[in-house]
Amino acid sequence: MTLQWGRSPIDETKTDAILDRFARGKLNLFASLDQLRQVYEGRLNRKKVTQTDFFNGYVSTQTREGDKVTQGMAFDAYCAEGSFDPLQHKEKLLAPLHALIGLTEVKRTIDELYAYLVVQGLRRQAGLKLNQTVLHMIFSGRPGTGKTTVARLLGPVLRALGVLSRGHVVEVERADLVGEYIGHTAQKTRALLEQAMGGILFIDEAYAIARGGEKDFGREAIDTLVKGIEDRNRDLVVILAGYEMEMKYFLSVNPGLSSRFPLHVFFPDYSVQELVQIASAMIRERQYHLAPDGLVSLRQQLRKEQMQAEFSNARTVRNLVERAIRKQAVRVLEQKEQTRQDLMTLIGSDFRGEVDHESMPSDWATGSWKNLP
Repeated sequence: MTLQWGRSPIDETKTDAILDRFARGKLNLFASLDQLRQVYEGRLNRKKVTQTDFFNGYVSTQTREGDKVTQGMAFDAYCAEGSFDPLQHKEKLLAPLHALIGLTEVKRTIDELYAYLVVQGLRRQAGLKLNQTVLHMIFSGRPGTGKTTVARLLGPVLRALGVLSRGHVVEVERADLVGEYIGHTAQKTRALLEQAMGGILFIDEAYAIARGGEKDFGREAIDTLVKGIEDRNRDLVVILAGYEMEMKYFLSVNPGLSSRFPLHVFFPDYSVQELVQIASAMIRERQYHLAPDGLVSLRQQLRKEQMQAEFSNARTVRNLVERAIRKQAVRVLEQKEQTRQDLMTLIGSDFRGEVDHESMPSDWATGSWKNLP
């Protein structure tokens, strides 16, 4: 197969530089054809990279013609038939997502999205018509079900598949969007949209934006957001997150919201078994372990917590584990001697009692105990 740039045969010795620039992130991944030509002509550094580096560095570019934006695989011109197959890298890209506990349906939805985007790339290569699907999403579910975590993992995946040029995630809430005087809200919202370009704008508890009286500027934030994502219809994914019922109300506030967020992903509450797995992982990460009666008490406490109105899934688990570690510390210091085993073991009594549902810093217990001999 002969590769060409325009009408001229491509010198394969010059393409290594292009692959390298993409692999090392030195070339804007939504680069112009002029940038690619500069690399090809030897005006930028060269270094040979592997096929895996090629994929990890990203393979999609975007060209702009006035206000019209078209997205395509510019590297199609450089890859011999069959030399690049994103399916070979699916497991690696999605491994962090699949490693999460639970979230079976969420993982299935992301797998479907991955397959859809790959097939669109194959259709583009085959000269077939593409489906112009909007990728803005609604993540609904109770707190602590993994919405923010999945958004953070989704950024690099969309970057690798050519949807986003950077794949970073900008996390905001109502206070970051809504201003204090006329014009301030629109200014703040537009600034955040610009900051998120090339990545994901994740708006947590998005329904809170619509709360407030007639003098509240929340509606202005919604209107600015709707117009902003319409104007920036490429290289940006916006995810609205919050409780399921509240999000349904939020979408009804502005007629343009629902149609611009067609992908709905529901995050269910974790089962008791999944909560135990999450707690066990947190405990291991902190270099503690559960005594047999500790596991029994942990399971019993989690069942009680599930019945509380303030139950927040993984957040409640985190608070439960951190409270147990504090109680264990008091118990151990009351002993005459403290063995290494004592310092690491959580027993049943450490998990009994009421849990403080107020959010606590997740890294408070990252002190010198990690360096015990």
